[in-house]
Amino acid sequence: MDLSAVGQSLESKFGADLLKKTEFRGELSYTVPVARLKEVAAFCKDTLGFDFLTDASSVDNFGDEPRFELVYELYSMKDNVHLRVKTAISEDDIEAAPTLCDLWPTAEWHEREMYDMMGIRFAGHPDLRRILMWEGYPFFPLRKDFPLEGKASEMPDVAFTDAAPLEGGPFVTMPSTATIKDREPRARHAAPEREARPGYEVDSEPV
Repeated sequence: MDLSAVGQSLESKFGADLLKKTEFRGELSYTVPVARLKEVAAFCKDTLGFDFLTDASSVDNFGDEPRFELVYELYSMKDNVHLRVKTAISEDDIEAAPTLCDLWPTAEWHEREMYDMMGIRFAGHPDLRRILMWEGYPFFPLRKDFPLEGKASEMPDVAFTDAAPLEGGPFVTMPSTATIKDREPRARHAAPEREARPGYEVDSEPV
């Protein structure tokens, strides 16, 4: 089945429930209502042969409503065809998305990452825990309203975070005529005035 046949099958099956169709540089994307996401995904897997979920991600369209967009990258091993399915959810309905773990097991970690970084909760997920940040961390670092320098947080006996200064900070390349390996952040010494927290060493040597 080629991409044209995939599109015809989806449009014949779901009609007006396909809210938006985008064709660009040989790629095909459909936006569907979140209430139909599971049904569309199951049709793509079981009928159209999209047996591999290569990626699932989320976009924060801060200031727009609905705020969050979920993006699923589907692939058919047999036909060598790629399809993109999207849906949108409101910040007020952050638990509206169903898990797709039962269709593609790879969705488990992708959904955990979206929960961890964006705060999106997936109904029916078998193990919805943070995957990068620690349990109890109060923020969602990939949201657009999360500052680039981060936010301070404190969880005794678990972990802490400090805001990191941007200009001249440890994660910013400094203007210089030096080579890129000498300009990039890890080549710099830690600031001598930085004070170590109890139980943590401040390394004064380059990493």
